[in-house]
Amino acid sequence: MGGARGPARADGATAVAVAQGAFNVAGGLWPLLHLRSFEWVFGPKRDVWLQRTTGGLLLSAGLAQLAAAPDPQGPAHARRVGLGTALTLLAVDLVYVPKGRIRPTYLLDAAMQTGWITAWLRTPAGGRRRRTSRRLR
Repeated sequence: MGGARGPARADGATAVAVAQGAFNVAGGLWPLLHLRSFEWVFGPKRDVWLQRTTGGLLLSAGLAQLAAAPDPQGPAHARRVGLGTALTLLAVDLVYVPKGRIRPTYLLDAAMQTGWITAWLRTPAGGRRRRTSRRLR
């Protein structure tokens, strides 16, 4: 049956990949489909093209995570995409909220990104094989 820890680790990484992937898809689609409600929550933007570009990038990252999740090497890929996305968004939130460039509601996003980072750091990526040394007889 593969041991108690192996499948659980892969399932945990797959679950985080699917959850963050869905979150990124939804977050990416929001400014693309209904910019008015997005700006109501996060504030009006000078450069609508930048909001749409960011939305498209989040959508792409989320779709990559969702597509990777079921593949044996997928959770490791989804982890790299997820950590990169979350760290980037967290940095933007923490730099530009204090400067007053973006609304304090982005601190809610910072909390979510911190959650994704924590989830990935607590969940080993699937698809990795441990090297075991064999004793020669």
